[in-house]
Amino acid sequence: MSETTSHDEDVSREEAADLLQELALELRDGGPAEVRVGNKMLTLTPDSVIEYGIDVEERSPMLGGDREQITVSLEWDVNHEEDR
Repeated sequence: MSETTSHDEDVSREEAADLLQELALELRDGGPAEVRVGNKMLTLTPDSVIEYGIDVEERSPMLGGDREQITVSLEWDVNHEEDR
């Protein structure tokens, strides 16, 4: 089973930094992570080892202005032994 919850919005540079810091604090806590996705809160269970990936794309299209994009991915196995 796969379920995806996503949200996109325009925020200030400072707000983007605050959102990233909020996520970092949840990961650093060590327990379940409360992650905000738009107006929804999700409880995730990060493992002690997390796969981290970052991609940077720089585009210069023929029409329109230059664009830059950073995609950060975090992935881990869910430990179900705690549920037993």
